[in-house]
Amino acid sequence: MSAPMPDQDDVTCRFCRSTDGELVLDAGLQPASDLFPLATEPGPDPVHPLRMWLCGGCGLAQLIEDPTVPEEPRGKEPDAWIEQAKEAVADMAAAGIVAPGKVVVEYGSPHGGDWLDILLERGLTPAADGQRADVIIDNIGMMHDADQAAALAERVDRLTPDGVLLFQFHSFRAIIEHGQWNALRHGHYAYYSTPALITMLASVGLTPVTAFRYPLYGGTVLLAARRGGVPDGAVARIVEGEKAVGVLDPARARSLQEATTATVGALRSFVDAEKAAGRTTLGYSAASRSVALLNTAGIGPELMPYVADAAEAKAGRRLPGSEIPIISPDELVAARPDNVVLFVPDLLPEVRKAMPEIEASGGRWVVAEEMTG
Repeated sequence: MSAPMPDQDDVTCRFCRSTDGELVLDAGLQPASDLFPLATEPGPDPVHPLRMWLCGGCGLAQLIEDPTVPEEPRGKEPDAWIEQAKEAVADMAAAGIVAPGKVVVEYGSPHGGDWLDILLERGLTPAADGQRADVIIDNIGMMHDADQAAALAERVDRLTPDGVLLFQFHSFRAIIEHGQWNALRHGHYAYYSTPALITMLASVGLTPVTAFRYPLYGGTVLLAARRGGVPDGAVARIVEGEKAVGVLDPARARSLQEATTATVGALRSFVDAEKAAGRTTLGYSAASRSVALLNTAGIGPELMPYVADAAEAKAGRRLPGSEIPIISPDELVAARPDNVVLFVPDLLPEVRKAMPEIEASGGRWVVAEEMTG
């Protein structure tokens, strides 16, 4: 059963309310990527349209529709996420933005990766309920809000007059450059570029003062903004780089549709060839981005019997759509697979270190995003 698909001409921007925009990616009908039914629950699972629209007004890339209800179990925080958080906080301390005695509020991601403990170790104080803060951090959080205008207004309302809003996001530049079409998922309503975010911040009286780029997810940006701010050279360089890639250009954004065909075809060809050769292929990371990829490729337990994940909350469950059971890392090692397809590239150093037995027994790690070369 699927939800009805509205005409794209009826789309209204989740931030600026413009109706001027273009469909740039249609991933078809997909199950909710945070559903994770029990392994004993039979399918088929409900599917819904999964489409991205680029606003011609503010430049925000966004999910068109989402009839799903968030249910995702909290995953295990990757080491790469933790290390990047430490680096970002250190950068903000060096810039004088975070300092002992300042009051802080964090709007974090429901998937984990909070920075608050790191900030408290540096002497910052958590805000009391309703208290305004000197530092407000949105750490890949606001993308989970359906009403982007209301979400940004809420954050700005909690900011002291001379406070700083720190906004970390998975860059739309990275999504385009690396063909990360399956970053699009239900429950993730917005996909920010730095130019679009600067436009959004300007509408509520904030100006960026500095910015940093990190390699997490193929490219994340941390943007600092305040009232009456003056952008430094780092902001200009990041904006120029993103515009050169085409983050505001619908034609360039539509390359994600081509990336869908390429990555799906490469994965299916690989799995088919390995099965024909008598070699076993399992997966690692029951992350949201694996759901649409496996579902679109038509890969189920007959081709990939299991996908492993370290999150205890996902034990005994299965992936939606593909119905592939989720197993533990120990079970993955015990299975001695010939191939393990990794759906989150940032995890590669961590999993190779944690499970040396995979390669020691003759298996190999294969990064899904690198299959097309």
